[in-house]
Amino acid sequence: MKVKRRTVWLLTLLSLAAVISVYYVFEPDRNVDLTTIFTDDTLQETTLTGVDDEEITATTSESYLFDEMRMEISNERSQLRDQLTQKIASDQYTAEEKNEAFNQMNALIEQESSEAMLEMLIESLGYSDALVRVNDEKATVTVLSDEISKQQANEIIYVVRSELEEISDVTVNVQSNYY
Repeated sequence: MKVKRRTVWLLTLLSLAAVISVYYVFEPDRNVDLTTIFTDDTLQETTLTGVDDEEITATTSESYLFDEMRMEISNERSQLRDQLTQKIASDQYTAEEKNEAFNQMNALIEQESSEAMLEMLIESLGYSDALVRVNDEKATVTVLSDEISKQQANEIIYVVRSELEEISDVTVNVQSNYY
């Protein structure tokens, strides 16, 4: 029995609408004033309701350097990914070359995800930010901190090696909060 695509999309849409409506019906806090979104008041004229002045803390990102480095790495990898995608889609290459390009793309995706996972794990150790670069069998970890002890560096090395067993050389660098 064939089910038409429109029927499947309609059922999906209806079930999504049902889930969202149930969520809003049973949501405990319905004291939200949505008219403040559509106002012409400036930020200074707007008052926060339900928030104590003592609870407000400013948050800033101290790692602009890491953000810039991440953007550069992302751009390089995006260009490489585009080249590999063009190679896979092209008729000029053999099946073996296309398969190799596909494997390289999968390795790139795996590398990106392992670096992101390691950054989160290192940040969970108490550092405000971390940058992890993995190349072949080497890993370079840069943490945002004033200074770290040998024990803290060993802990970072242990985390990296426990996540990536093929890594034989781990370098830990420290970037000061004040630069």
